[in-house]
Amino acid sequence: MKTFYRNLMLGLLLPLNAFAAGGDDPLLTMVKVDQLETRNSDEGTETVLDGHLWIGYDLHKLWIKTEVEQFEGETEAAELQALYSRAVAPYWDLQIGVRRDIRPEPKQDWLVVGFEGLAPYFFETDIALFIGEEGRTAARLEMEYEFMFTQRLVLSPEIEINFSGKDEPARGIGDGLTDIEFGLRLRYEIRREFAPYIGINWSGKFGKTADYAKAAAEETSKTQLVAGIRFWF
Repeated sequence: MKTFYRNLMLGLLLPLNAFAAGGDDPLLTMVKVDQLETRNSDEGTETVLDGHLWIGYDLHKLWIKTEVEQFEGETEAAELQALYSRAVAPYWDLQIGVRRDIRPEPKQDWLVVGFEGLAPYFFETDIALFIGEEGRTAARLEMEYEFMFTQRLVLSPEIEINFSGKDEPARGIGDGLTDIEFGLRLRYEIRREFAPYIGINWSGKFGKTADYAKAAAEETSKTQLVAGIRFWF
């Protein structure tokens, strides 16, 4: 499986090299951190990083995505994705690559197939299917919208929905709908590239995943106040 992932990534990089000589299609890069925040509740303080970078051309790009969650200074969840992104329609990219779950243990590797772009009415949308070893499958839907009160003050509702195709009691994950996270963040763009924000974040577990959490004396939902910064360059 590891050899498969390595060969896949080498193949994904070839289209970028093929376009390197295109004078009318310059090589571009972007680094964007959507969330660098603390989340506070009665249970304690979490630190969350959610961001990505891409490098490439108009039609072909290499994306790196990462998500990290820490609770009271200890990393509880961390994942990294490397994806080849190909524009297939106005505002839509097909993305194929690999994902590694670094935390929680044990580490897991996945093949990723997804779409990212703007759904009707300008909802930023990221849909991904994950295929892992031993018959594991999962899916994720992320959506975000922006309400501009002024040229600098922006309210952003966001939702993430996760599904699992396999029941994994040892990891506390049930099949079907596993969890939903909804956030509402109000940011002030000091510059377009830099914006502090405050907000509220709710997350909940469902189905067998909620049952496993209850059996482990863990909470199945929580509401947190958040404060952070969003920036890109």
